[in-house]
Amino acid sequence: MIQKSDPLNLTGKVAVITGAGSGIGLGVAQMLSAYGAAVAIVDVSPKAEAAAQELRDAGRNAAFFQCDVTNEQSVIDTVNAIVAKFGRIDILHNNAGVTVRKCIDELSEKEWDFVLDVGLKGLFLMSKHVIPEMRKVGGGSIVNTGSGWGLKGGDQAAAYCAVKGGIVNVTRAMAIDHGKDNIRVNSINPGDTVTAMMISEGRQTGEIKSDADIDEFLKSCGSGRPLARIGQPEDIAKGVLFLCSDLASWITGAALVVDGGGIA
Repeated sequence: MIQKSDPLNLTGKVAVITGAGSGIGLGVAQMLSAYGAAVAIVDVSPKAEAAAQELRDAGRNAAFFQCDVTNEQSVIDTVNAIVAKFGRIDILHNNAGVTVRKCIDELSEKEWDFVLDVGLKGLFLMSKHVIPEMRKVGGGSIVNTGSGWGLKGGDQAAAYCAVKGGIVNVTRAMAIDHGKDNIRVNSINPGDTVTAMMISEGRQTGEIKSDADIDEFLKSCGSGRPLARIGQPEDIAKGVLFLCSDLASWITGAALVVDGGGIA
C-alpha cells in the first residue's frame, strides 16, 4: 500500500548549481533551498555573491563560489571548496550557458568555441569532478540544462543548438554509465524563459532595438505556445526540483521538456 510521504524534502542534501547568479540558475537555487537543500551558488561573476546573501538573509544555507567552468583547475578548486564548506555533494545542476545568435557561416571560431566551452566543456568538467564526491555519499542526481532547441532546430543559433543537442545526448550517455553508482542523470529542456540571456538574444536578433521593446518581445515569445505565455525561472526550477527529488527515483536518461507546449 502506497503511503503519503514527503518526497520533495531535500533537507540534508547539498546542491551545486552553475550559472546560479541570475535567471534559471538563481530560480533553481531559490527553489531547492526552499525545500531544505544547502546550495552552492557557482558563477563566474563575483556579483553572484548577492544571490547567496539574499538566501542567507532568508534563513537558508547558501554560499557563493566563483568559478570559470571552462577551466579545470578552477573547477577542481571550486569542488574542493564546496566539499570543505558543506561536507558532501548530492545534487549537481549543470546550468551555465551562453549563446551567440548567428548562422553558422557568420560565426567566428572564437564565438563557436566560447558557446561550446561554457555549455559542454563546463558540463564535462563539473560532472567529472563532482561524480566522485557523489559516489562517496552513495549516489546523487545530476540535472543538465538543455533546451527545446536541443530537441529541434532554431534559427540563427547554430552553436547554441549544437550545445543543447549535445547536452541532451551526453545526458543519456552519463545515465547509462553512472546508474551503477546510484547517480541519476537527466536533462531539463526549457522553452523561452524570462532571463537576461533571453533579452540579450532579442537584442542580438534585432527584435529588441531599445528597452521600450522588451515587454512586447517577451510577450511575443510566449504568444504562440499552447499555454500562451513565456516561462519564468520558477517554472523551470519546479522541473529541476522534481528531477532531484525522490519523486523521480526511477527516472534517469530522460529529457524533460518545460516549455508551455512550444514543441508539442
